[in-house]
Amino acid sequence: MPTLFDPVEMGALMLPNRVIMAPLTRGRATKAAVPTDLMREYYAQRAAAGLIISEATGISREGLGWPYAPGLWNDNQVEGWKPVVAAVHDAGGRIVAQLWHMGRLVHDSVSGMQPVSASATRGPHRAYTYDGKQELPEARAATADDIARILGDYAAAARNAIAAEFDGVQIHGANGYLIDQFLRDGTNSREDDYGGPVENRLRLMREVIAAVASEVGIARTGIRLSPIGESQGANDSDNAALFSAAAEALEDLAVPWIELREPGPHSTFRAAHEPAVSPAMRRVYSGRVVLNSDFVGASAEAKLGEGVADAISFGRPFLANPDLVTRLHEGAALNAADPATFYSRGREGYTDYPVLTEQEAA
Repeated sequence: MPTLFDPVEMGALMLPNRVIMAPLTRGRATKAAVPTDLMREYYAQRAAAGLIISEATGISREGLGWPYAPGLWNDNQVEGWKPVVAAVHDAGGRIVAQLWHMGRLVHDSVSGMQPVSASATRGPHRAYTYDGKQELPEARAATADDIARILGDYAAAARNAIAAEFDGVQIHGANGYLIDQFLRDGTNSREDDYGGPVENRLRLMREVIAAVASEVGIARTGIRLSPIGESQGANDSDNAALFSAAAEALEDLAVPWIELREPGPHSTFRAAHEPAVSPAMRRVYSGRVVLNSDFVGASAEAKLGEGVADAISFGRPFLANPDLVTRLHEGAALNAADPATFYSRGREGYTDYPVLTEQEAA
């Protein structure tokens, strides 16, 4: 039975352990979406992870609505990412870029344009903006030209990720963002080849994967999905059938690894109350499965033992514990994350969490 500390192969990626750092939006880039030196320190501190999945990174100005989140659509952003990636590599780590289009969850005060989505809908929550939280505008339905342009943006961002020397990419298809908005019938009411039957609603996901893989190779391409429950207003009338079909599509495309955010009813962040879909997805998908949400050491090991997951990704535990791999291996207590500093721009709650050796010395 594998443990968290056994190596695992995920496509072209050879990981020394199965403790994955989940993508974590932190808001420490510049207003122009350029990574900073503070981000270099933050990621290097966590390089002992089997794999770091970067924070969600915009593929275009249109698709990035989170203030001070990074991008990968221009040369300045590529140059900003290079020292971050190099610092992770110098510390012995591996890192992939998570490529993000937020769709209808982009606020026009951040992007400067009306958001685009599968259909003309409005997100249910207020959006983070430079001027605090504001109501989201209604998105317009993507035209054929919009979709072609967005596919080009994904390809360009993937190409830029390789230029910045990332080890690969992960496509953000989860959490109610653009790809999820196309997948789910609660947000997709289209009557063209991208709407209606499940196979049509899978089309954008398939095309994004093909566009990204054309730049980085399918062996360096992963995807994140959130297969159960409502997420930021996106839901489906039959999530089990939808995401089982998605898993079959990913098998057909030979995507080597998927990360599934699959919270339970007691999750401390967007709980879900539906049965897990990952076992059904596992039956039709032969690649590596990374599970995420509310796992600790014992529950993570148990999930590996069930055979549903090949690795576990940790979010807030990695945020607050740069040496999480060591702490899990030794069964040591974990630092608690401070929500007040999640997006506070400075080093507090970002690069100043103590490691175990510092606490023991103190």
